[in-house]
Amino acid sequence: MKNKRKIVQYFLIFFPKKKERNIFQSLFHQQTLLNQLREVTGTTDVQLLQQALQVSNGDLGEAVAFLTEKNAKVPQQDEATYYQTSQVASDRYISVGSQADTNVIDLTGDDKDDLQRAIALSLEESSRAFRETGITDEEQAISRVLEASIAENKASLKRTHTEVWSDSPNPHDRKRIDNCPVGLKNVGNTCWFSAVIQSLFNLLEFQRLVLNYSPPARVHDLPRNQKEHRNLPFMQELRNLFSLMVGSKRKYVDPSRAVEILKDAFKSSESQQQDVSEFTHKLLDWLEDAFQMKAEEDREGEKPKNPMVELFYGRFLAVGVLEGKKFENTEMFGQYPLQVNGFKDLHECLEAAMIEGEIESLHSAENSARSGQEHWFTELPPVLTFELSRFEFNQALGRPEKIHNKLEFPSMLYMDRYMDRNREVTRIKREEIRRLKEHLTLLQQRLERYLSYGSGPKRFPLADVLQYAMEFASSKPVCTSPVEDIDTSSLSPSESSGQASGPPTVPPVAQSHRVPLHKPFTQSRLPPDLPMHPAPRHITEEELRVLESCLHRWRSEVENDTRDLQGSITRIHRTVEVMYADKSMMQVPYRLHAVLVHEGQANAGHYWAYIYDPHQRCWMKYNDISVTKSSWEELVRDSFGGYRNASAYCLMYINDKKPFLIEEEFDKETGQILSGMDKLPPDLKQYVKEDNEMFDKEIEEWDVLTSTSSSSPQPMSIESTPQQDPEYMEQPSPTHDSKRLQEDTERAISRATAEQEERSPEALLNAAIKLEYSRLLRLAQDDAAPGIDFRLQHIIVYLIQNQAPKKILERTLLTQFADRNLAFDERCKSIMNVARSKLDLIKPEEVNIDEYEMWHQDYRNFRETTIFMITGLELFQKNNFVEALMYLIYAYQYNKELLLKGLYRGHNEELLGHYRRQCLLKLNEQAAAMFESTEEVEVTIGLGIMNELVVPCIPLLLVHDTERDLLAVEDMRNRWCSYLGQEMEANLQEKLTDFLPKLLDCSTEIKSFHDPPKLPTYSTLELCERFSRTVAALNKRHAEGR
Repeated sequence: MKNKRKIVQYFLIFFPKKKERNIFQSLFHQQTLLNQLREVTGTTDVQLLQQALQVSNGDLGEAVAFLTEKNAKVPQQDEATYYQTSQVASDRYISVGSQADTNVIDLTGDDKDDLQRAIALSLEESSRAFRETGITDEEQAISRVLEASIAENKASLKRTHTEVWSDSPNPHDRKRIDNCPVGLKNVGNTCWFSAVIQSLFNLLEFQRLVLNYSPPARVHDLPRNQKEHRNLPFMQELRNLFSLMVGSKRKYVDPSRAVEILKDAFKSSESQQQDVSEFTHKLLDWLEDAFQMKAEEDREGEKPKNPMVELFYGRFLAVGVLEGKKFENTEMFGQYPLQVNGFKDLHECLEAAMIEGEIESLHSAENSARSGQEHWFTELPPVLTFELSRFEFNQALGRPEKIHNKLEFPSMLYMDRYMDRNREVTRIKREEIRRLKEHLTLLQQRLERYLSYGSGPKRFPLADVLQYAMEFASSKPVCTSPVEDIDTSSLSPSESSGQASGPPTVPPVAQSHRVPLHKPFTQSRLPPDLPMHPAPRHITEEELRVLESCLHRWRSEVENDTRDLQGSITRIHRTVEVMYADKSMMQVPYRLHAVLVHEGQANAGHYWAYIYDPHQRCWMKYNDISVTKSSWEELVRDSFGGYRNASAYCLMYINDKKPFLIEEEFDKETGQILSGMDKLPPDLKQYVKEDNEMFDKEIEEWDVLTSTSSSSPQPMSIESTPQQDPEYMEQPSPTHDSKRLQEDTERAISRATAEQEERSPEALLNAAIKLEYSRLLRLAQDDAAPGIDFRLQHIIVYLIQNQAPKKILERTLLTQFADRNLAFDERCKSIMNVARSKLDLIKPEEVNIDEYEMWHQDYRNFRETTIFMITGLELFQKNNFVEALMYLIYAYQYNKELLLKGLYRGHNEELLGHYRRQCLLKLNEQAAAMFESTEEVEVTIGLGIMNELVVPCIPLLLVHDTERDLLAVEDMRNRWCSYLGQEMEANLQEKLTDFLPKLLDCSTEIKSFHDPPKLPTYSTLELCERFSRTVAALNKRHAEGR
């Protein structure tokens, strides 16, 4: 009961919508099991899969056994079917170049009648479902994802507490800067949507096709099924979305309507994060259907041309032999799938995909029983897309796993070697490469024998072995008795004298009954002739000369052989590399346009895209709402794989000889490039104009609201300003701060009185100000000891170090001497009155009051940042990481804002960044340990820490892209991703699956946090002392290595 009460209390704080969360987790888990079961068994019947899960109570192993028994009589697909490609013209997406999966479960049998009945039944059910709804099983699978995305978005909008995922309330934060590309808001696990849409939008030819699309005029009169009725509303929303991405004043736009259309097209409530390649398949399929309707209307009587087909689809020729019989088939393809596992670069993947089975018989006139096929491209699309298959099913664990292997790909890809017109040349070159690689393998084996010599478990380079033997042979034995190493000074006087005078005289009887004493040193001493280092005991000069001569000659021979082998290997590598480098094989260039990246594991992760901007000649990173300049180096780091959990999942190349794909459109009359709103047709111009007017109105309302709230109830004037001294110069009560400032001021007046001959109040004031300024200037110029920051002692020090204008310094000093709390003797009173009079006489054009207030506000911010910092560091040292985090987060953010104005405006950014990072790592460690405990209360608290504290802070570490912060984020993610491969209870798996997408979200959008912690009020003396203690404690901690 006690644990249950804790859980209830915790959910009231962190999960006010627990019911919705549990429903979501349950549906997600059910869909995950269905997908795993479908992949293991190959069964596509959803009802049969659900029946298997019900019979097995959700146990994947029992469900597989049930289906295996159920389908025991269904034979494997006939081999001929595998090699003879499909004749269905509408099937654009066929699997090409796939390799046999060694882990596929065999569910074959011998009864071919059962096979025919099963095929007939399957076709009948699929046909009936399609006739009734116009929706395929694949489309229904997508619906589950889209519905989950919308549901998640709606659920987030219903939360009552301050939500870290919400937009910034300040519209200025959401305002587009100049012509910066527009981002797309993640409306709930829709990063896959953003990545694909941005990649297509930046294909300017595709962008033009979508923006200028107009629906068929007779569409309402046509008897269309549900599928066709879906395409037109979706096309309209895609046009609206593209128009906003062209002309919006917003930094990012909301794609919810387009996603809603996709969701409404299918009816399901189960969810998972969508697969990029699957979504791209269906998106292009829907667009093709929409353009086909338009093309059929525009070209009645002619064969219509579909721009989507011409842009994204190509053809290849399948040339093969099946049981000695040759065949050739031409097929159309869209996205071309490539296996990643076992290959090092894109060309190796393509070579493997273009050849299947044993192909020797293809090139010979003799028929044989061997079977195989080659693929040769006959027509490549202007936009060539490769799917990189980075997922495989681990049957031992019963779940999919991501392949993190490194795979390199070029920025310019020449496709000549895969073209049908170069078939014979390529075959010759492939045969030459095969022969060279065989020879290369032999050379590498021979080289390995030189580099790893020996017959035992440990092996060494042979040249080094011979060198060691030569060094051993030439070593001279140096024998030293261990007795000589004894420090005789450590012996007692009696022992020393005994050793010096010889053995003592003992009576004969005593000697005969002598008990042997234990002498650990003398009894365990080494033989006196043992060399101090390994060396031959006996070797003559002649033997040594002969041996050295042989070893030296052998070592030279080995080194020469090794160099020759390495040179031959290098030459073969170079020959293979330049095999296709001649101009005749560089006539079909494709330039890399976009890379879609996935970070995470197989069942959870985040997508973003790198897209090349040909006008700025740089790579851009599109990460949901964030669009930033990037580089090829960053793309390589995130896309090649092998280093992090991130890797490329989809590559989009464009024909480099077809510049219209990325060229801007020109006005036919003026010849000027069309940009911005000029690109849009009239209906979309109006749509964007209305949205921009709404955003302008939102900004105006915000400006009015903020100006009203920031206005002071008392009008600010030059005369009244000196009467209201800053809080750090005059506290409400005359204690601590004001008293210390008072003492400094009176001390300066006393010194001025002693040194000044003229005793008029004005002369004393001028002298006292000069003395005080000189004192503070020395502080500003001195090198402070560790733990001391003179800026905290006085604002003038802060102003001097930051090179504030002279007029600001003078006014600030006058304000100090105009303090009403000065001593009430006549001298101080008169000086105070003179100072106040001088303040009243300052004209607005002499000192800008706004600039004066800005400098003093910056100093207040500096002191507040200091309090945030030392409070956070104190809590960190007490291991109170939960409370320390918010103080350190706000200290870092405020400090960064200060440092943007000047190097000495704030504190050491690296120090704050280090402890902010360490605090997050400590919290991550605590939360992970709680999750590993598997105790329900501990797990709930641990995930709460991650969701409420750690995850919202990750964008802060990603936004500036520093190496240490990126590594910290990677460490945190790796810790949680490592649990995916471990056995755990179903409820833990559900919680982990629900949590990981949030952790792996790579968006750099700075989320809105809860209000900053309330700060206590400290006097200058207290603040300086706390600062000194905190820094001293940190230095001690560092010295102790903690």
